[in-house]
Amino acid sequence: MIPLLALRHGKTAWNVQKRLQGRRDIALSGEGIAQVANWRIPARFSGFEWVCSPLGRAMQTAWLLGAEAKPEKALVEMSWGAWEGERFEELKKQLGEAMRQNLARGLDFRPEGGESPGDVMQRLGPWLKTLNTPTVAVCHKGVLQAMYALATGWDMVVRPKEKLRDDKAHLFHVVKGGKLHATQMNIPLDAP
Repeated sequence: MIPLLALRHGKTAWNVQKRLQGRRDIALSGEGIAQVANWRIPARFSGFEWVCSPLGRAMQTAWLLGAEAKPEKALVEMSWGAWEGERFEELKKQLGEAMRQNLARGLDFRPEGGESPGDVMQRLGPWLKTLNTPTVAVCHKGVLQAMYALATGWDMVVRPKEKLRDDKAHLFHVVKGGKLHATQMNIPLDAP
């Protein structure tokens, strides 16, 4: 089993404004830089290889954590298509019943012109099969949720068994054939 420690990038201005970022290359905010500067990867994960989404906010997070992370396309955030830059709660009000029906599709939920969580899971599959060394991955909320769904069978219709916290790391293990197992969610990053 290959350990895979995954974490979300630090805060951006759009995170604070509750805007959907998707593929928009939004940099970390001053608050996000200060947040990540206080993070520490637990010592038990030292010596792991590092990869990150090619989006700047993930690359900057890895750099602030002292890592030279290799960009990995499979880790790019889910595309929110035409909804990028919008606020999800406002979209829910605007789209009403159509949004409720879309959300009820779970893994097949699809923003206008964007990707579904199922698409993200399919994108992760081939990459997971290539992992052969302990790895830290700096990525995005949509990617973390897809990993959790792959590992637990979560259908994204009901609430997940565990809420994945943004300022924590999440440990998975990859077994033969790229199958993912959830090992320990919400590992603190604020250890001295």
